[in-house]
Amino acid sequence: MTDGNRAKIGLGVIGCGNISMTYLRNAALFSGVELRACADISADMAALRAEEYGIRALDVDELLADPEIDLVLNLTVPAVHFDVSMSALSAGKHVFTEKPLATSAAEGRRLVAEARERGLLLGSAPDTFLGAAGRRARRLMEEGAIGRPVGGTAFMMGRGMEHWHPNPQFYYQPGGGPVFDMGPYYLTMLVNLLGPVARVMAMATKGQEERLITADGPFQNTTFKVGTPTNVFSLLEFQSGATVTFGASWDVFRHSNHPIELHGTKGSLRLPDPDTFGGTVSLSEGGAEWRDFTSEGDLYGAKNWPFAAPDRANYRMLGVADLVRALHEERAPRASGDLALHVLDIMEAILTSGESGQSVTIEDSIAQPAVLGEDEARSLLA
Repeated sequence: MTDGNRAKIGLGVIGCGNISMTYLRNAALFSGVELRACADISADMAALRAEEYGIRALDVDELLADPEIDLVLNLTVPAVHFDVSMSALSAGKHVFTEKPLATSAAEGRRLVAEARERGLLLGSAPDTFLGAAGRRARRLMEEGAIGRPVGGTAFMMGRGMEHWHPNPQFYYQPGGGPVFDMGPYYLTMLVNLLGPVARVMAMATKGQEERLITADGPFQNTTFKVGTPTNVFSLLEFQSGATVTFGASWDVFRHSNHPIELHGTKGSLRLPDPDTFGGTVSLSEGGAEWRDFTSEGDLYGAKNWPFAAPDRANYRMLGVADLVRALHEERAPRASGDLALHVLDIMEAILTSGESGQSVTIEDSIAQPAVLGEDEARSLLA
């Protein structure tokens, strides 16, 4: 099959849990990729997804050895992201993985180096910053709408998981917590808008030493010990000189803080939840009333997800489509392994600073992702 004069890239999915439905459903929206096979630690789950989407169910080793698979989409649990991605790269496959890139920066660095050494492309979620709201905010920043960025705030705060998840213990252990679980959405958006982070300071606490599971299931009304901070407030110093306070907490019942606000020498910018592709971006120029830019009618901004979050624009696969285009154009993908590694460095630095009470310098730097223009964004569609 061809896309214009380009051969389609054969996509193999490893990990057929809930998140896979998003990617598998959205794959048909984009040109350049063709679903060909899936694999899972549960053969029954792989068979179910294969039947739903008309693809082959394989075991993991078969999928990695299959010559029809050019790109592996790694949708496994975070604890095995590194192992699966490294196996795919070692098999000569390009890789796009769910977030985080790995559970440690050291492992993330090994993946980036392996991909570079083999001449393969490595990408990672989140790709939400490429959605309608993220593109609008980036355009406004590039046009100088708020002048030179000076400061800002970002807040990801909620109750945690034990009131709805039947088996939430893993969220509260090292490698989990609000910073690692949800931080990638906020930090990726901030790096997209402000460039790389240079230094981090943080304070980290636990709201509770033990949590009570109230969700229905086998562990209802049992408690478990918390092994990682659940209330983390950090100050991020960007190389540009801008400073942003980032609060990530699972000890908050209710709040009124906006997800992201940025303030500059000419005005202020307000962004929606970065875990969605749409929402409303608002601009105040020189202290004027907020001017709203809604995403509902914009590309990758319309609400389209009929299942768990019907109020969301959910176009996961956009980053995969951009990676495939990058492969043809011999450039770096926007949702790249390098970007994901920088975010992983920031998250590790936040937790390290929270433990030590000292500021932590981010040694490695990256370039901001290239702007995704509207014409190019539209050209990714099937």
